[in-house]
Amino acid sequence: MNPSTLIGIVASIVLLGVVIFYTAVDPALFLHIPSVLIVLVGTLAATFISYPLREVVRIFGLIGTVLRNEKLYSKKDLDELIDISRLWVRSDIRAVEKALERVGNPFLKTGVQLVIDMTPEDEILELLQWRMSRMRAREHAEAQLFRVMASYAPAFGMVGTLVGLVNLMFLLGDGDMTLIGQQMALALMTTFYGVLLSNLLFKPVAVKLERRTEQRLVLMNMVLQGVSMMSQKRTPAMMRETLNSFMEQHQDEINDGNHRFNK
Repeated sequence: MNPSTLIGIVASIVLLGVVIFYTAVDPALFLHIPSVLIVLVGTLAATFISYPLREVVRIFGLIGTVLRNEKLYSKKDLDELIDISRLWVRSDIRAVEKALERVGNPFLKTGVQLVIDMTPEDEILELLQWRMSRMRAREHAEAQLFRVMASYAPAFGMVGTLVGLVNLMFLLGDGDMTLIGQQMALALMTTFYGVLLSNLLFKPVAVKLERRTEQRLVLMNMVLQGVSMMSQKRTPAMMRETLNSFMEQHQDEINDGNHRFNK
């Protein structure tokens, strides 16, 4: 599991446990199934209305992506690109093709294959940039799906609150405190679950997916620059220095941008 995700989950559970067990008269009161169903079913229903079925069914797979400790092998890709470039400079096409078979990054493999096929550099860059744009658009839509769910959850929490308050108005005249208490629980707990799911599940998943896309784009830009330099038959030593500087600069820009955004 992704370490930061695991820390966040554990911290959330500990925080909720401490707050509930040390402040509630009966902690079991916070386990209110009707409130959970109103928020979850309502949020999923609205999401199904908003998005095509093929996109909604990917929700659980995307959550699994956030939980999984996915590694972006930037150093491995850089080393493979340098090794292939060294063979390319020597004009050893057969060795380049054998090395290409061992490459696991499909984006890198496509770029190098185009270079081997003597495709003009501008056409290679155009194709790779198109693939980057397509990936960015697809993953942005995936993150946006969770942001939309984050906006629906508190709204359906308010729906449950209104239902509980309407029922409460009808029960006030009877004076049955048990029924009044049940409707008050429904009215308050749905808002609680709506805010909780929005801010501890849907929004964090969206942010995690967006951050993952940023990191993938940095890596793809590095490959793009490397393939461009390979097409120009630049020396492997120059390529390594350039790409290392490129990666450091992009990481600094991302971190600086996130710092300004958080402030």
